[in-house]
Parts: sequence; C-alpha cells; structure tokens
Amino acid sequence: MERGRPTSDGRRPSWPTWMYLLLLALADAAHKDPTSDASAAVINHSSMLIHRLQDLLQNGNSSDTTLRVRSINSDEVKVIHTHQLLLTLQSDVFEGLLVNQSVVTLQEPAECAVLFEKFIRYFYCGEISVHLTQAVPLHRLASKYHVAALQRGVSEYMKIHLASESTQGHVVSWYHYALRMGDEGLQESCLKFLAWNLSTVISSSEWVTVSDDLMVSLLQRSDLVLQSELELFNAVEEWVSKNNPDVPIIEKVLRSIRYAMISPSQLFQIQKQSTVLVTYYSSVQDLLFQAFQFHSSSPLHFAKYFDVNCSMFVPRNYLSSSWGSQWIINNPARDDRSLSFQTQLGPSNHDSTKKITWNALFSPRWLPVSHRPVYSESVPGTSQSNRLEEGRPRLVLTSAMSGLDFAGVTFQKTVLVGVRRQQGKVFVKHVYTVHQSTEEVFDFLVHADLQKRTSEYLIDNSLHLHIIIKPIYHSLINAK
Repeated sequence: MERGRPTSDGRRPSWPTWMYLLLLALADAAHKDPTSDASAAVINHSSMLIHRLQDLLQNGNSSDTTLRVRSINSDEVKVIHTHQLLLTLQSDVFEGLLVNQSVVTLQEPAECAVLFEKFIRYFYCGEISVHLTQAVPLHRLASKYHVAALQRGVSEYMKIHLASESTQGHVVSWYHYALRMGDEGLQESCLKFLAWNLSTVISSSEWVTVSDDLMVSLLQRSDLVLQSELELFNAVEEWVSKNNPDVPIIEKVLRSIRYAMISPSQLFQIQKQSTVLVTYYSSVQDLLFQAFQFHSSSPLHFAKYFDVNCSMFVPRNYLSSSWGSQWIINNPARDDRSLSFQTQLGPSNHDSTKKITWNALFSPRWLPVSHRPVYSESVPGTSQSNRLEEGRPRLVLTSAMSGLDFAGVTFQKTVLVGVRRQQGKVFVKHVYTVHQSTEEVFDFLVHADLQKRTSEYLIDNSLHLHIIIKPIYHSLINAK
C-alpha cells in the first residue's frame, strides 16, 4: 500500500489529519517550479518546520507510536513517543514493525540503546552530530533499520576521520566492523590508512587488536610505510607474543617478513635474541639462508640462480634515510624549490656503499606549454587570460646519474604527502608513485589550494613530503 493513499476500502491510514495534509503540501511544493514566472520567489520556512517537528518529538504531541528501547542484559527501558509517519517515511523496517500495533519493544546493545533517542531525532530533522565513539553504534542502527542516507553519511564521516585523535585508536576496530558489515568502501579506506601509517599504528595500543586475517593481509602489501623491515619484524613479534595465534598463522606471518631487506648484522641479532624466531626457526630457515646469500653476492650473480621477481626482494616504503628524504616546504605557494639527496643503489649489502644522487624540483604554479601566456607582437605586454598563477603544483624527480648502467636495478619513485598532525605526528593521506622512466609525478596535488593557510594539504603553512626511491631487481638471466 502506498503511504498516505486510501486503502482498497476507502479508508485513510491512521495518521493525524494535519500530518497527512503536511505531507501533501510538501509533495505539491516539490513539484512547483517558481522559475517559470519571472516575478516568482521562494519563501523558505523549512527551518521553522524542522523546529516544530523536533518539538513534536520532545513533547510527544499527537504521538501515535511508542518505542520501548531495552538494553541487552539490562532491565532499563527507555520510552520514546514518536509518530508513525515520520518513522515509516525513511525506514521500511519500522514500516513493518508498526503494522497493526502502536507500541513496539526493541532490544539493542548498550552502546546503541544510549544513542537511540538521538537516532530517532534524525527522522525529524535530517541532522545528527557524530563523535568518534558514536560512529559505529550509529552506523549499526542505521544499517539495522535501513536508514540508507544516515548509513552513507556515517560511513563517509568514518572515512574522513581516520586520522582523528582518539585515546585508544579506532581504525583497526573500524576495519573489523566494516568487514562484518560488508562495507567495502570503508574497509578499503581503513586498510589503506593502516598501510600508509603503519609506524604510527605499531606504536599504538590498537596494534595488538589486529585480527589474524588483517595481519596476513597487511604483510602481503608492498606499500606499507614504516621505518624499516626490522621495525615490522619487531612489531610482528610483539603481536604474536600478545595474541598467541595458531601455529599456522604464526608461520604464515613470519614467512611474510622480507628478511632480505634486513641487514646481515641485524639478521644475526634477531636470530639470537628473538624468542619467537628461535621457537619457529625451522619455519623460516630457508628464507634466512636465502637472505644471507642475497647480501653476500652481487644482484646479477644472485639472479643467475634465484628468482628476484618475488616479494621477498621488493622493498616496502621505508622512511629511513637510506631510501629517501623528508622534504618540508615552507610557504609552498611562494616560488619553485629544489632538493638533492642520495639513496642506496639497492637493498643488498653488496651494494651498501654505492649511492645514487637524485634531484627534486617542486613548482607551485606550473602550466603546460599549450596553456602558457602568449604575448602579442602588435601590442606588447598583452597576454591571454591564462596566467602562471592559474597553474597547478608540479613535482619532477630525476637522477643525477641517469646515464649510468644500474646493473639490473630499476627504481620506483614514491611521494608521501603528510596531513593532519595529531599528537605531534604527521599522518599520510596521499601517495603518488611513478616508475624510473617517468620524471614527473602525474596529478600531483591536482586539487590542492596551496595558497590557503587552512588547506588540508598544509601543516602550519608548510607542505610535508617524503620522497622514497625503491630499487626493484629484475632478472636479466633466467632463474634456474
């Protein structure tokens, strides 16, 4: 039956007359086009209407529905006097619950029950305030009662506030929640944030709450941002010690560590000092042996006997100075800047003394040649409407040794953009990656307004970048 329409026997739904007339008036107003008449104008009293609707909820005027909200494992009941029309307009679940009855008892988890009246108020005004601790219970209520607009709104709130400050951390729990709810968009946003800010997550209390599946998923990624592979190994050891997962999981996560990215001296140290590695040494013995072989010979010689095109020999996004440089650009909208830095040729200890110099050029207002001002010969000083101020930010990365043969090594250039400082920490929100053969970082900060001091891309009017050069080995000779 269509809401508000007569039934087959000619009766109207049992809504108050004024509510029915209000609904018809709103529907008629939505179909009128005041622009068809030049003298027409819009008189907007919607805020007054919303205020009156809120008064209805607060005072219980003309209420025709009573919700009794009970917390699970508690005898406490919260009674809310509501209006069937406003509930059923946005929730087909309420529409089903309120068939032939005006009093409904609902059972909710404690964290949802305490927010239920706030949730119902949304039905009357279309607005709700959300805090970090309220996001999951509000999303759960919106999902349970099929309030799609609120569900999407809370999900977007969670994506935007991944870097927000909280006492215990919240991104890991949000990921697990999104996985249970099947919210793939939120799940991917959380996973990306965890990968790009892993050093920060490792040092937080929520690290030990990471599930087995999430840990395995993270360790398979090459875009993890952290100080070094040794930092990751130490964090995994802590996670194993605190959670004591099943043996197959422990073996799987230990075999996901890229031991070839750890120096020989550090490998010797963890073999002797790590209780987890001592206990499960037989599970990773082959990987450790291969890592020592990798460090003891030239990559070209090693590639004759082993396949170097696997994840074990691919660096992650390491923040240590061997693999890149931090670059803080003060007042980035002012003028062009440049930076020179050196990185290690490759992760192999055989190449530890070989360095490559890189040059970075940042321009805040670069224009393609086709868009640059063209000056008229007949009227000196005139130009097209395009100005250099209308250009976009540009970042170019080149090697000062591009003419040399890097002996089976190519380079992946990664640029991290830090935003939203929390508790003195800078979180990574944007990551740009280009191949060695490409000098310019495409679409770099294409939507950023660097002239606004309040820009989300700036911290204290400075642009925080970290440039990482990842050496990638490739087989020149077929592996045996």
